[in-house]
Amino acid sequence: MPVNIFEVIKAENAGRRGRVAIVDGDRRLSYGELIASAESVAVELEKAGVCPLGRVGLVCGNSADYVVVSLAVLSVGAALVPVSPEHATPEIAAIMAEMAADLVVFRRSEYTAEGAVDLEPAIPLRAAFGVLHRAGNLPPAPGYAEIAPAFIRFSSGTTGASKGIVLSHRAIIERTDAADLGLGITCDDRILWVLSMSFHFVVTILLFLRRGAAIVLLGEPFLDRMAEGVSTHGGTFVYASPFHYALMTGSDLVPAGSLSRVRKAVSTTVKLPEDVASGFRAKYGLALTEAYGIIEVGLPFIGTRGERPGSSVGRPLPGYRVRIADPDATGTGEICIAGPGMLDAYLSPWRTRDGILEDGWFRTGDLGSVDRDGFLTIVGRRKNVINFAGMKVFPMEVEEVINRFPGVRESVVYGEEHARYGTLPMAKIVCAGETFDIEGLRRFCYERLAPYKVPKGFELVREIPKTRSGKIRRL
Repeated sequence: MPVNIFEVIKAENAGRRGRVAIVDGDRRLSYGELIASAESVAVELEKAGVCPLGRVGLVCGNSADYVVVSLAVLSVGAALVPVSPEHATPEIAAIMAEMAADLVVFRRSEYTAEGAVDLEPAIPLRAAFGVLHRAGNLPPAPGYAEIAPAFIRFSSGTTGASKGIVLSHRAIIERTDAADLGLGITCDDRILWVLSMSFHFVVTILLFLRRGAAIVLLGEPFLDRMAEGVSTHGGTFVYASPFHYALMTGSDLVPAGSLSRVRKAVSTTVKLPEDVASGFRAKYGLALTEAYGIIEVGLPFIGTRGERPGSSVGRPLPGYRVRIADPDATGTGEICIAGPGMLDAYLSPWRTRDGILEDGWFRTGDLGSVDRDGFLTIVGRRKNVINFAGMKVFPMEVEEVINRFPGVRESVVYGEEHARYGTLPMAKIVCAGETFDIEGLRRFCYERLAPYKVPKGFELVREIPKTRSGKIRRL
């Protein structure tokens, strides 16, 4: 019988059922309650049509409910397709169509869908949830069932072609075990969590649950909740972005000495700026740990800033190998990684691991170099992807929306480096007339795109540079 990550979590916590698993405001779930709640929700999901090998979209913000519903979907043997509620309604519908979701489970306060039915209100969820059945999906591709998919992460390629990254239960188990060699999670840890579960879940939340740690969902306002997390909840482990660490360093709400119980603070989502790393260490006496993760690969690098001068993300964790493809004279080239828990397939168009990896190696699209001691330094991206506070913005997708606004002749979306957010999406626009309503365009974008995808600045220009073949020359 294929392995199931929910059953693994259940078995590994058999002796910890009374320990706290999730803290969500005034709500606390023990491991026994979490497992029982997931099993109860699974029964109702099966009644609603969720079945093994099905694809289930989940639209829900950070909450204990998110964890319960996710585990319920996984327990049934269906594949979870997470979608952030920050996406605009048309975007969510398009993603569900692209990922061929059979059903969409959503928190009613965050999403609406015509034709949806209520999930049984008696089940142990704090909020009201709906279920939408989707029709007309194609049958699974050959080999899909053999993979035993657990998780499908939507991602758009730089050419505009969409794809879903498929991870099996086995791959999730392998990559959580591998990541823990760098994180060292135990049942005594109190995880202070701030990132979106829609984007960060497999290698983190599922690992924390496997090890029996308590996950404290901080919520907003961030600084108030962080202060509460370290004082009231005795946080020992922080997983956040450079933006969050910069806020902590500059605020009196989280004073020096308040992190005395924190054994590790991990920075992820974007490159860790040196001023943020040094400022945090100076105030708290704790060196930030930088994690370099890729959804297709896992979390192969977890390095403490200060181990090596400069911006190295460290050496690969045990089990992972790294090589540089097509290096230039300085040794810089495309970063390739091999190791445990690699992706099993791309959903659209369907490609299995054997057709993706090159002799076991995954080409990341990132550029970097490895020194003679094995430390990796990342210098940039080969792909035209904008990474804004840990969320990827694909220029062509945003340009397609901008170009539909009346008066826009053409546009180009590009990234502008920012010390806190990583990269800001910006846009240059060629308009068709002498006057142009920039504020109207801004509203137009917010109505059709997730807020983080909307350019933070719009500039009117006379022309956009092109290549000789007439294609936009990317900035």
